[in-house]
Amino acid sequence: MRISVRLNLPREADSVPTVRRLLRCALSMFHVPRDDRADLELALTEACANVVEHAAGADGIEVRLDLAPDRCAIDVADNGPGFDAAAVAPPDRGDDRGRGLLLIKALSDNVRMQSTPRRGSLIHFEKSFALAAGSG
Repeated sequence: MRISVRLNLPREADSVPTVRRLLRCALSMFHVPRDDRADLELALTEACANVVEHAAGADGIEVRLDLAPDRCAIDVADNGPGFDAAAVAPPDRGDDRGRGLLLIKALSDNVRMQSTPRRGSLIHFEKSFALAAGSG
């Protein structure tokens, strides 16, 4: 079995928990281990929250989920102003803000970012997991 979903959501804070709940439900269908579910939910939350906060002028958030029994791939895209990923400075020590991209990189695999000025941004990340008992 495989689940592939493409969502186009408004660029607003209420979209973030909506897409997070959808991911949680899809992951539970595959009996994904709790730690892997939590990692993916947090990474997706950070990616979507970055669009809400930083993609001024974007029409919305496009999220693509591709889930198989042993892995999950996620794309989060927008058509906002774009950003220079290489120029993103690490957050100040003790500052709780500005950690989204670092968290996504720490919690997932195969992270890729694309951004084009005035055309938007895309972040892709994946996570592989061992098959849980009773899945497959």
